[in-house]
Amino acid sequence: MVRTVIFDMDGVIVDTEPVHRYAYFRHFEELGIGVTDDEYAQFTGRSTKNVYQHLREKHGLPHEVTDLVMGKREFFNRAFDEKPDLELLDGVRRLIEDLHRHGLELILASSASHSTIDRVMRRFALGQYFTHLLSGEDFPRSKPDPAIFVQAAALASAPPAECVVIEDSANGVTAAKAAGLYCIGYNSIHSPLQDLSHADLVVTHFNELTAARIATLETGKSE
Repeated sequence: MVRTVIFDMDGVIVDTEPVHRYAYFRHFEELGIGVTDDEYAQFTGRSTKNVYQHLREKHGLPHEVTDLVMGKREFFNRAFDEKPDLELLDGVRRLIEDLHRHGLELILASSASHSTIDRVMRRFALGQYFTHLLSGEDFPRSKPDPAIFVQAAALASAPPAECVVIEDSANGVTAAKAAGLYCIGYNSIHSPLQDLSHADLVVTHFNELTAARIATLETGKSE
């Protein structure tokens, strides 16, 4: 019996990827560095701090990582606040409310910063449903490192065998499995080029999931 559901945020709850992409590439342009689409796709599921640690080393940037993160965040926050058509992904509010109504615990474990998580929670009034909000900026390594999911499972009221993760990125699924958790891969059109084949279950729309289905998943084995 599953009692805790651990959600990723970007690409699972809300499609902030276009806003992130805009902010990153505006900042890359400002820094005078080139990043290909293939390289950018590998950043999916990684924290901003981790991305800039990589880019600072690769390009020999003289800036401190914290300054690089803040530079990108300024572009992101302005775009996020000005984007009127930013909405929750189709079906995810229904699923969150259904899980909450049936007494399942919800935890957020996102590579996003605390400020981005707070912005999403406030804009869509979702904070009431989650017992814990974990940000990737609090961990030295980001997904596919399993640390954020290990911590989420440690905070859960249920043992790890009764927890499931919902992820949309290859890095996220790898992290969840490395943490020893059952993982549902959400094959979203908003998260292209992601290999979810190592997830225990893959869905293409949240209408495939209900509290009843998730609660009765056999987490000891793949479906």
